[in-house]
Amino acid sequence: MKNSKKIITVILLLLIVSYVVYAIYLLIVDPTDTYIIKQGTLSEEDSTSGYVIREEYVVKEENSNGIYAIASEGEKVAKSDSIFRYYSDSEKQISTKINELNYKIQDLLEKEKYEPSADIKSIENQIDNQIKSINTLNNSQEISEYKNSIDSLISKKINFIGDVIDNKEIKQLVKERKTYEDQLKKGSQYQKAEISGIVSYRVDGLEDELVVDNFDNLTEEYLENLGLKTGQIVATSSDCGKVIDNFKCYIAVTMNSPKAMESKVGDNVEIRTSNKKEIKAKIVQINEESGKRTIIFQTNNLLDEFISHRKIAIDVIWWSESGLKIPNQALIEENGLYYVMKNKAGMQSKMLVKLKGQTDKFSIISSYSAKELQAIGYNEKDIRNYKKISNYDEIMLNPQE
Repeated sequence: MKNSKKIITVILLLLIVSYVVYAIYLLIVDPTDTYIIKQGTLSEEDSTSGYVIREEYVVKEENSNGIYAIASEGEKVAKSDSIFRYYSDSEKQISTKINELNYKIQDLLEKEKYEPSADIKSIENQIDNQIKSINTLNNSQEISEYKNSIDSLISKKINFIGDVIDNKEIKQLVKERKTYEDQLKKGSQYQKAEISGIVSYRVDGLEDELVVDNFDNLTEEYLENLGLKTGQIVATSSDCGKVIDNFKCYIAVTMNSPKAMESKVGDNVEIRTSNKKEIKAKIVQINEESGKRTIIFQTNNLLDEFISHRKIAIDVIWWSESGLKIPNQALIEENGLYYVMKNKAGMQSKMLVKLKGQTDKFSIISSYSAKELQAIGYNEKDIRNYKKISNYDEIMLNPQE
């Protein structure tokens, strides 16, 4: 009896050890991993450089002495609104006198206590913001543009002060200053907007070349021969301006990625700019080249970046989907439909899911609606019994194994 008990004990121990070894073998060779479903976002995108094409109308008078901006950079104007005026022959002398008065008025204001109006406070806030911005710049062109903008804001501030200040000396100086301004305006030639849109003084000479009527000629070689640098700011002109259609803007890119090569006119995408803004766009033309394409996107968002630059760095987002994110190895494909194996307390059930988007490693899935189930052949009973997949459900990886 003692020998029999020992034999049985040894056999049981051998069986237990064999089971443990076999279980470890299965975990190593054929693992049964699970995955907890969570919300996520997937997208497919390409990074490239784009050429900005705008519907714009340059306004320029030959043999002018320069211009004085009435509408500021980026300001919206209606048709027939005054954009700027041309400098008169006596502009330099009168402007010098106005600047001298500005300094005198500013010195007196620093000693004067007064309650600024809402308009003056608004201008002072703009001046403060411009000064903060100018301290972060190291580009001489940008610094000069900010300085001109600050001078213009100071002039507007002084004009408002003349109406609210009680100091007689300041009032007299403001009145004298206004007399000089009237002399500048008298007999000056004003330029009005021929269309409604956005005013800009950033003129690069490509306004008549990169146009909508020239889409057929846009190729990689044509665009590269323009010699533009990505991210370079278009310089402000001192003798002309333009009005830009504030509803449409076009971006031309040359690409050869798989998504670019299979894209079609009319496809909707999103464009992400260097400042991380994402805007909707649509393909309006595709010019075929050898092994690549020049694609032209249209957007109805005229961002500041599209006005101040001609060539910019962008990301073309071909598609983006949000929903339940799972690894691709959790999917089972059968007859064009996709399933996952849900694991609940050791019990597994096969669940039909809708595939919304997929990359090399992950997929975005969701549940079907009743109407969608009916469209793929489900009857009323099957639709009633259909179980929806949910966030934090546990599913099997490599379920087909």
